[in-house]
Amino acid sequence: MTVLWQPMPWLRTAAYTFWMPGGVTAELDGIDEDEEADARCGLSALTVEMVQRGAGAYNSRQFVAAEDNLGITSNGAASTSMTGFSAAMPADSLVPAIGLLADQVRRPHLPIDQFEDAKLMLRQEMLANQDEPTQRLMRRLRQRQYGRALGRSAVASELSLESLSMEHVREFYLEQYHAGSSILSIAGNFDEAAVCDAVDAAFGDWKTGSWGGLPAAEPIDGHEHIELPSSQTHIGFSYDNIPYGHPDYFIMRAGVGILSDGMSSRLFDRVREQHGLCYSVWASTHSIASSTDREGNAVPATAAVFGYAGTTPQRAQQTLDLTIHEVQHLCDDLSEDELERWKVRIQSSLIMEQESAGSRAGSMASDQFQLGRVMPTEELEAAIESIQLDQIKQYFQAHTPQSFRIVTIGSEPLAGGSVWSETNEAPGRGTAPALSTGDNDE
Repeated sequence: MTVLWQPMPWLRTAAYTFWMPGGVTAELDGIDEDEEADARCGLSALTVEMVQRGAGAYNSRQFVAAEDNLGITSNGAASTSMTGFSAAMPADSLVPAIGLLADQVRRPHLPIDQFEDAKLMLRQEMLANQDEPTQRLMRRLRQRQYGRALGRSAVASELSLESLSMEHVREFYLEQYHAGSSILSIAGNFDEAAVCDAVDAAFGDWKTGSWGGLPAAEPIDGHEHIELPSSQTHIGFSYDNIPYGHPDYFIMRAGVGILSDGMSSRLFDRVREQHGLCYSVWASTHSIASSTDREGNAVPATAAVFGYAGTTPQRAQQTLDLTIHEVQHLCDDLSEDELERWKVRIQSSLIMEQESAGSRAGSMASDQFQLGRVMPTEELEAAIESIQLDQIKQYFQAHTPQSFRIVTIGSEPLAGGSVWSETNEAPGRGTAPALSTGDNDE
């Protein structure tokens, strides 16, 4: 287990972020058949739910009360790569909080009498996700961008809620919850010697294990329309990108920031404000770290830019066309003012991170997982400040996105990103073929 910490003595708080193997893709370990894979949907999230229902010397209610008495606000969730637990608290509560964390991940009760209640929580999340078109859209877009395995969601299905058993949870816990490849990141106001002793006492003799790594990306090209009678149309798009850690990452990130960070960004200003085409529009970067599978094969890092726009059916085609146009023509008229505004936003975020133990603990864990090291704040500031406008122009001229994966939800399919024109008033007008109503990949 890798342990990281950063003292922040000017704060009155402390926080930890804890990541370990046992993410969503681990549900597929030893499974080949699609139906069996579908029957395991939500297993990692169900295990997280169960380990939080009593641990160590505490039953479920006592554990919650112990955290409340210490002023601890905690959370647990399963992501693609890892299972994570995080907490923020008054500085004096950090040492006992580490002990409670160890109880939770090492000595959970996994009470059978609360299993159905835990599954009910997953069902409620599943139903909420089905009722929220934006979440449904981005889940499907992620599957198309990364493939069925790497793009797998933590949300359960009707099939899995019927088939998952307590035995599945116990097996998943025993196989995936261990010190191997785990990361504990701590930030805030604390005594380093006391924290070192607390971590050693809590985790020093924890069993180790191996991480099976991540599956390779298997993207599904093309477009998809999901029919839903609605007064709104939801548009999602993605394209291949370079991962965090690439030498040009921050140059690329500056360009995407000019495109979509804040209310002065191009997508917000030109698509939403100037043309009044949509109520929401954005784009963001996403990276998945490299890994090594159980056979020792290297699985390279992969990354994408994901974007979204929400609008009306009458304005949907124009919204898609102009959004894609702005992405592809970013470097046509870049200005120094845009770059400086983006730098100020990043610097402001870094300043705010220095006032939040939770944010710093999370970013350190992310750096360690993605880069194999923690990037000092000073190094990040220097990298951001050194970016020049010509570098952004050169990068996007050489890497203009040409191929998009597009998913839409609404009453009518759209053309797949036609050439933008100011006179392109009617929905559906364009040069690209209409999106299909679905693919045969499921």
